[in-house]
Amino acid sequence: MSALKIKKGSNKHSAYNLRPTFSDHVETHTLAVVVDNEAGVLARVIGLFSGRGYNIESLTVAEIDHAGHRSRITIVTTGTPQVIEQIKAQLGRIVPVHEVHDLTVEGASVERELALLKVEGTGDRRVEAMRLADIFRANVVDSTLESFVFEITGTPEKIDAFSELMRPLGLSEVARTGVAALARGKIGG
Repeated sequence: MSALKIKKGSNKHSAYNLRPTFSDHVETHTLAVVVDNEAGVLARVIGLFSGRGYNIESLTVAEIDHAGHRSRITIVTTGTPQVIEQIKAQLGRIVPVHEVHDLTVEGASVERELALLKVEGTGDRRVEAMRLADIFRANVVDSTLESFVFEITGTPEKIDAFSELMRPLGLSEVARTGVAALARGKIGG
């Protein structure tokens, strides 16, 4: 019997070598999933992600067709290109799923998010918070003598930037809706 000598770490696709290689770069994708609006569908979709260890960065769900009982689930997820393809294929196999669109690869899309930010402060910090809110086109939706609640819509990056600027000015709470997204242009072309 001859012994095979295998250099340690030579098989990049071994189950024991789970570190990503250069071709396994992690990407962020926005998926739009049209489903039947019925009990348990969201749990099945989420179960697919949690059962396989996939991460969800953002999740929004709303009914889009009352008469047809359809809802749209918008999911922002991360993974290697192979993982993203696997997620899409597995989503498509769930029975109440009618459509799965990867808005990241299907062409131009519009992504927006809504956030509410509570900023506590007085004096110069309060004035600076109002100045920055004006620059970012954030609206004041509540005000007391000690705090503001700002409403801001935009890309997740815009909301992240506004949040970071508000942090030293007294940011105390943040509530975000998650990403809502649509493909640009005509359907199917």
